[in-house]
Amino acid sequence: MGRGNTPELSNESIEELELLQVTSTNASLRKRCQLILLKSDGRSSKDVGSILRISHVSVNSWVKRYKEEGILGLSIKPGRGKKSSFNFEQDKELVLESIKKHRQKVCSAQAEWELASGKKVSEKTFKRFLKSLVEDING
Repeated sequence: MGRGNTPELSNESIEELELLQVTSTNASLRKRCQLILLKSDGRSSKDVGSILRISHVSVNSWVKRYKEEGILGLSIKPGRGKKSSFNFEQDKELVLESIKKHRQKVCSAQAEWELASGKKVSEKTFKRFLKSLVEDING
């Protein structure tokens, strides 16, 4: 028998988790609510993991986060994923300068900006940034 990792839930918490499980538009959040409800019924982490098709380690991690942070702990925290290559405020001036020098050749402007900033991006990414600059200037 493993350690007791069963969350103690009040009736209010159970109702809140059940409501979120049914109404949330975020599928991951619905799954995590179900996970907490299944664990509170006394099921093992392996059982819950096999029902939800996740590892028992993930089950235990989410239970731990729920115990520490409550329902807010079941949502994914911001800051995940690839960070932007461009910082709008920092790169705006450099990009505008290089575009003024090379109005007809985006690839030349991009090469100059890459040398000045020390960053490397694809031509498509550079053009997207230019488009956002135009929208900012016109908007």
